[in-house]
Amino acid sequence: MKYSVLGPTGVRVSRICVGTATFGVAPSAHEADSVVGAALDLGINFFDTADVYGSTSTFDR
Repeated sequence: MKYSVLGPTGVRVSRICVGTATFGVAPSAHEADSVVGAALDLGINFFDTADVYGSTSTFDR
C-alpha cells in the first residue's frame, strides 16, 4: 500500500480511501464488516465516514 502524509499532521494515510456513506443502507452490516476487514488487511487506513457533502441529498437511512 502506498501512503501519503496528511498535511502538517505527520499522519500517514493510505492513498486509497474507503467511502462509507452508504453503510447502513447497502451493504448490509455483515457485508460492511467484511469490506472494512478486507480494507484493513490490504493496509488501507483511510475511511471517509461523511454522510453528506455540501448541498447534496443524504441517503435515506
